[in-house]
Amino acid sequence: MEILSWLAEQKIQEAMRNGEFQGLPGHGKPLVLEDLSGVPEELRISYKIMKNAGLLPEEVTLRAECVTLEELLVTCQNSGNAVTSEGKALETKLSLKKLRLQELLRQRGCESNAAFIQYSDKIRERVTGEDN
Repeated sequence: MEILSWLAEQKIQEAMRNGEFQGLPGHGKPLVLEDLSGVPEELRISYKIMKNAGLLPEEVTLRAECVTLEELLVTCQNSGNAVTSEGKALETKLSLKKLRLQELLRQRGCESNAAFIQYSDKIRERVTGEDN
């Protein structure tokens, strides 16, 4: 394996001498490292692959939609329109999303998985902007 490391280092040094790394996007700026500390170690690779592909697990999407609906309901209540048909429609939609999420978690056996519970708490904090 050492020969591969040495060969890779030689190629990198040659590219640097030829100026091939000049003018690349982000040149001279610090790297933005992604914090995956909230994702259990056994899920990190699959999470990273799905994220890079632009896919999110259905439960993440459902949780984000629930947060959005909850915020809309609070806005309706603060404006005094909670009793309107719009407020009732939002409540119904939120209930359906929560039921779908609970069923999805039950089917996947995630509701009692300690790693998933910790992961979902971190997702909830990130989506809602809360720091518990």
